[in-house]
Amino acid sequence: MNASPKLAGSPKLAGSPKLAASHSNANALDWRTVVRQIATSRALDDLEESTLVPERKVLYQFSARGHELTQVLLAHQLTGSHDGVGAYYRSRPLLLGLGLGLEDALGSTMMRAGGMSDGRDIGVVFNLPRKAGACVLPVCGGVGTQYTPAVGWAQALRYRAGVLGDRQFDDSIAVAHGGDASTATNGFWAALNIVTTERLPFLFFIEDNGYGISVPSRQQTPGGNIAKNLEGFRGLRVLDGDSADPLSTAALIENAVMGVRSGGGPALIRLQVPRLSGHSGQDTQAYKSAGEIAAERERDPLSKLRAQLVPEVLAAAEWDLQILQAREAVEQALAAVERRPPPRQGRATRFVFSEFAADGSLELQQQGGTRCEGFVPPPGSVHANPLGPRINLVTAVRRTLDHELSVNPRMLIFGEDVGRKGGVHAATLGLQEKFGSGRVFDTSLSEEGIIGRAVGMAAAGLMPVPEIQFRKYADPAAEQLNDCGTMRWRTMNRFAAPMVVRIPGGFFKCGDPWHSQSNEVQWLHGLGWRVAMPSNAQDAVGLLRSALRGNDPTIFFEHRSLLDGSWARRAYPGDEFVVPFGNAALLREGTALTVVSWGAMVERCEQAIVGSGISADLLDLRSLCPWDREATLASVRKTRRCLIVHEDTMTAGFGAEIAAVIAKEAFFDLDAPIDRLAMPDVPSPHNPLLLDEVLPSVETISRALRNLAEI
Repeated sequence: MNASPKLAGSPKLAGSPKLAASHSNANALDWRTVVRQIATSRALDDLEESTLVPERKVLYQFSARGHELTQVLLAHQLTGSHDGVGAYYRSRPLLLGLGLGLEDALGSTMMRAGGMSDGRDIGVVFNLPRKAGACVLPVCGGVGTQYTPAVGWAQALRYRAGVLGDRQFDDSIAVAHGGDASTATNGFWAALNIVTTERLPFLFFIEDNGYGISVPSRQQTPGGNIAKNLEGFRGLRVLDGDSADPLSTAALIENAVMGVRSGGGPALIRLQVPRLSGHSGQDTQAYKSAGEIAAERERDPLSKLRAQLVPEVLAAAEWDLQILQAREAVEQALAAVERRPPPRQGRATRFVFSEFAADGSLELQQQGGTRCEGFVPPPGSVHANPLGPRINLVTAVRRTLDHELSVNPRMLIFGEDVGRKGGVHAATLGLQEKFGSGRVFDTSLSEEGIIGRAVGMAAAGLMPVPEIQFRKYADPAAEQLNDCGTMRWRTMNRFAAPMVVRIPGGFFKCGDPWHSQSNEVQWLHGLGWRVAMPSNAQDAVGLLRSALRGNDPTIFFEHRSLLDGSWARRAYPGDEFVVPFGNAALLREGTALTVVSWGAMVERCEQAIVGSGISADLLDLRSLCPWDREATLASVRKTRRCLIVHEDTMTAGFGAEIAAVIAKEAFFDLDAPIDRLAMPDVPSPHNPLLLDEVLPSVETISRALRNLAEI
């Protein structure tokens, strides 16, 4: 074990507590509680491995055997009024130490009613919503996904203390708990870059059991020691220890936490632990030799702790009593959980989005979003009050962001180049100068870091508005986006992370595979996301304001060709104008057929209708999740013909979903087959001539209109 922590780039960390060189802190902890919590976790693993997994009452089991000591010791240090924890699937001892009830812990793994998710998610992905005390963000099944949301929590602590002036957040920190293999992930390195650059109150708590399933640590990080590799990382305090010496480990963990809490900046602590069971209940560890397994068992922290505490701190009888009481408590919890019913059927589709009770009130999540913090947005109005000359769409977005920043102090905007530059599309121009760099700020070039930290900020009660510069650039953040969207559902409305992700995309003067994607259908498969695709400045104002005042995560798509396009210009509709999601706009009325479109294709559809002389309804869907099924079906039943036009590729594009609904719900109302126009299944080409060849044009839309009308 290293005798002292190291700070990269500096000989010592000014103001940080010194590492206790002895075991003098042994009596400072409530060792009876520590022992009982460790024994409780061990008893749960014993029960699941020996009985519940074979009986198939537990289907996914991830033992924490060998990890309990370090996690429980960490829990006893998380005493801040608003500490936040990003955990993973082996973090149950940590949650037990933080107050997770035994019945909920076991009820979750046994898939019974209640628990962390009411049977919706695997039982080891826990969560612990709290407005005071340590809050544990919803655990995800992916590896490394806990890091950047925990960073967002840390940044929210700074925001709430520094920008909102709430000093009760001064003493709190964020912790990301992970295994050694997770330090190879995108999320870990994104988080590391952010916390050291921003000097956030953040602790990486890394348990190194030597393996990522069967892959040894040396194949995850050079030399198999992430702490050693990061000793030269500027602005990071690095500590390294071994749980085989429990009392020194307790001192080291206290030192790590207090160093961050006292303002010493971010830190990383790596603790060696034995993995005394396989990666999961299905892992037999056949890839380890008998000698390796025996050596790990010899390092069991529980037996090492007994050797250090008995009899100097605890009598042998007291130790045995704590072990016995832990096992009895687990047996009692099992009996109680066995009496719980399975999750009630008929509710599996609830809480994908916000829901309203019978009396019309919002069924608020327990944690996350501004509404849980008491912020009530102005009601808004569906009636436009046009003021002044026509403005382009990018100005409409900027003006809406400006106004909403002024009415919601919990709203903040961030992304690459959104600060001094004002965004590569100029949507945030001047906002940093007006509202300050605490509320409008630039980020490092990491979409995982941008979206992941937005998740943590939203969970901490803010309204983050991250920008992704181009649609294709969102791909590195896909895991965080997907996890955010499912958060409300998989926690049964315990947690939600409302935010608005602004994403410009689509063709402009030219195309290319990297900046010109539309691909909106991906977000319609991203469960839990509302999706807006305005075609003009007025709708951009209304949809963006609805999203910013809403209680669900939203993808707000800003089409590049519309940002300064003359057709998309409209008068500003007023500071309270909102467009409810799921309400299509009927732009033209006719009798011969119905045209359904959205985004940049709406302009071309209107020009084609006018140029062809065809009498047609033109429906601009405006939002795709939800989309206006009723208005679409009503129009098709009237005209008896339908053409769907969109920019995304033909195969599995959203037009196919609309066509399927029409075919089922209005089949006998149709006088002709449903027709679709879309991009062929190719990326967006760069040369304007090639782009014109593949995009639905006014001419091709006009031809389709005439052909359909003549059938």
